[in-house]
Amino acid sequence: MTEKEMFLNNWQREFGTTLKILKQMPADKGNFKPAADKVRSAKDLATVFIQELGVVDGVVKGKVEFGGAPPSFANLGEVIKAYEGKHREMVAKVQAMPEADWNTKITIPVGPKQMGEVRRADMLWLLLNDSIHHRGQFSIYLRLVGAKVPSIYGPSGDEPWM
Repeated sequence: MTEKEMFLNNWQREFGTTLKILKQMPADKGNFKPAADKVRSAKDLATVFIQELGVVDGVVKGKVEFGGAPPSFANLGEVIKAYEGKHREMVAKVQAMPEADWNTKITIPVGPKQMGEVRRADMLWLLLNDSIHHRGQFSIYLRLVGAKVPSIYGPSGDEPWM
């Protein structure tokens, strides 16, 4: 199995788990924020998954362009639908990415006001890990609004295995 195949398998599995988490948020709680300052609403946090897929697109193209306004959605349901569609689109693009490109480098921000060269595959793994991180944040939002937190890597208080 190639690294690219390993990545795609992991990405698909984690996408399914993320989707399960996002769909647990009650529709009327999309604007929930656990604190007033420096914290995104549930809907805005879910939008991060779509923004990360935009970075995946840049990695595939060989040039990541940051900035611009994040996408805007009326409700969490729209975010989830857009996430599903964008994920399918990006999986197809990564699958079509030539193996030769997998190990080439792209220039991205690597620190405050600092650019650096990063292997495209490493950037894709970073984006996968970052989405897992944001999914963890979102699971806390579920608990705070009284929604059930499903199993992620093992049983949860709401989804025991025994």
